Amino acid sequence: MPDERPAETADDTADESSGASTAVTGGPDPSTGVTHAPVPGPERAQRLQTASRRVAIASAELILIVIAVIIIGRVLGILWMVLLPVVLGLLFTTVLWPVTRFLRHHSWPPALAALVVLLLFLGAFGGIIAAIAPQVVGQVEEVADGVTQGLEQVQEYLAGPPFNIDDDQIGSAVDSVIDSVQNNAQNIAGYAVTTATTIGNLLINLVLALVLTFFFLKDGPKWVPWLAAQTGPQAAPHVAALSQKTWRTLSEFIRQQAIVGFVDAFFIGVGLLILGVPLVLPLAVLTFFGAFIPIIGAFVAGGFAVLIALVDSGLTTALIVLGIIIVVQQIEGNVLQPILQGRGLNLHAAVVILAVTAGASLAGIIGAFLAVPVAALIAVAYRYGRDVLDGNHPEVDEDGTRRQLAPDGAGTQLVREAAGEQRAD
Repeated sequence: MPDERPAETADDTADESSGASTAVTGGPDPSTGVTHAPVPGPERAQRLQTASRRVAIASAELILIVIAVIIIGRVLGILWMVLLPVVLGLLFTTVLWPVTRFLRHHSWPPALAALVVLLLFLGAFGGIIAAIAPQVVGQVEEVADGVTQGLEQVQEYLAGPPFNIDDDQIGSAVDSVIDSVQNNAQNIAGYAVTTATTIGNLLINLVLALVLTFFFLKDGPKWVPWLAAQTGPQAAPHVAALSQKTWRTLSEFIRQQAIVGFVDAFFIGVGLLILGVPLVLPLAVLTFFGAFIPIIGAFVAGGFAVLIALVDSGLTTALIVLGIIIVVQQIEGNVLQPILQGRGLNLHAAVVILAVTAGASLAGIIGAFLAVPVAALIAVAYRYGRDVLDGNHPEVDEDGTRRQLAPDGAGTQLVREAAGEQRAD
């Protein structure tokens, strides 16, 4: 008999048959929804376990490295009073070594050459101080009078519109400041004692640095062979090569900053002299030494020059001095520094700023002064280690030789040998 069921009943039967077929073939079940997530593979759990293990190992290694860095930092902080004269002595030695080497090559005894060069250095430094001191003493009273006049002008300006602050209010503010100073007299005295102690420690470190400089100049060529001899024949070529690279980097930093400081001091000093600003020589010397603290030092030295020009000669002269400093700094930053850094430190300006900031926060002015050379030496060590890991043989010089230990009648010395022998080993 013919099928007399309604059409919709037949359709429902077809849908049920289709659903049954879909269920049989593994299709999605409409009652539970459809997900786009893939079906877990048979190796997912094993791979997740392996990845977790690697992350755990890497995390443990990172924690150990951080702990080691913290411990090393604490140890260096404890030994800072011992390390500071050594670092300063090395910096002084980079400046004085070329003259000492010249005298040694002309048959001067090492001790005599080191002593003469060190005395000449002290004499030159003392001569600079002797030349600056009379100008500072002679003109400081003039600058102080200018400061007094400037404060009076500020008081007159505050007394007029729009501030309309009368003398009684200004006097009350001054009395408040005086009372605050008196109430904190004990703390101020403590700060003064701390400052005096710091200056005393700095003088002691300076004397120790000069003594170490004498020994570095006298026995300089012996330090690298001695250091390499403590490590053994495998590490000796790397110790010698890394020592030479760090020494060249340190010398290059001093040479670069001396050139930059001289250029800044010369042109800024000429501008101050033309404008009739007082304390030209002290400001020029401050600018020269400020160049050894890159970026920050030039900013501070320029600020002093602008302030003195403002106090002594007024706003117009101060703005002109500011313009001169900006022009000189732009020439230095865009022309001189790229030329010098192209063959020198190879440090980005951001790294320099961060290094100076970190050094100043950790050790004050000395830290700011030493921050950039320390960062440059860390960069040299990093690049050397990277080249070793890449198999580039950074211990091999441009002439294809490397340094290796060899005994002689007086002990151990470094000799050059063909690099092929190292690669054959």
